[in-house]
Amino acid sequence: MERTFASINSLFCQYVAGYTGSDVTRRGSDPASDAVWTLAQLQDLLDEWILCWQQRPHEGLRNPYLSGRTLSPNESYAIAVARAGYLPVALSAEDYIELLPAVWRAVNDYGIKVNYRTYDNPELNRLRRQRSGMTAKQDLWEVHYDPYDVSRVWVRRSDSRRWIEAPWTHLPMVRAPFADFTWRHARQLLANQGKDDTSETAIAQVLAKLLRRSGKAPAGSEQVLARTRAAIEAPSRPALPPAASADAEDRDSEDEEVPVTLFGVFNPLEEEGKPLW
Repeated sequence: MERTFASINSLFCQYVAGYTGSDVTRRGSDPASDAVWTLAQLQDLLDEWILCWQQRPHEGLRNPYLSGRTLSPNESYAIAVARAGYLPVALSAEDYIELLPAVWRAVNDYGIKVNYRTYDNPELNRLRRQRSGMTAKQDLWEVHYDPYDVSRVWVRRSDSRRWIEAPWTHLPMVRAPFADFTWRHARQLLANQGKDDTSETAIAQVLAKLLRRSGKAPAGSEQVLARTRAAIEAPSRPALPPAASADAEDRDSEDEEVPVTLFGVFNPLEEEGKPLW
């Protein structure tokens, strides 16, 4: 990994306008005046460079059956898959949540606030007004959310690294999943009426009317409601396993003998003379 980062720095970063280098001895006199790329443009440039990098032979990638030849990352990966096979593994509920966007919030007596929405769960009791231990994040708690269904969030526990699912406290008023862009649209409709667009109850009432409307949508809401319906019809995420009790968690933390299934060790010498593909 360190060598890959060094290659990215020497073969890509140093040629980008506005490059500042790793220290003051390796930057220009005024790199800020050369910074002409947006983050989106820079991402496109890096993606294009990676495509070339994956096809570029590397001195560190060699195969004992192809003496004298250097391989590209794509070639090396193809040989490994051809020899060892490929096993697709479905994501678990925890993996799904891990990949969702994250924000950092305090756990207060009323729960957690995210974009004027309050989330709460009795399982958060042990976290209320407590420090998470993440000093780099001002001791806030890691909260993950699904932008296409913000009716609930997930809070990571620091002791067991497990997730606590916390529903929106006003969800009974709406009784339907909704996306973050639907929430923002409801706030905009409220603001257009000259009302407080930070009132959680008022936003929930407007949101409920939008999602229950069976006739013609209000002007400017057609696209938002269509996107909301599409998000609701998307395949649902996997469910988290049921929360364990405190006694069960204590038992899990104790050392227990678990049977181990041993796997065979790959021996390339035994495969001598067999084709690679």
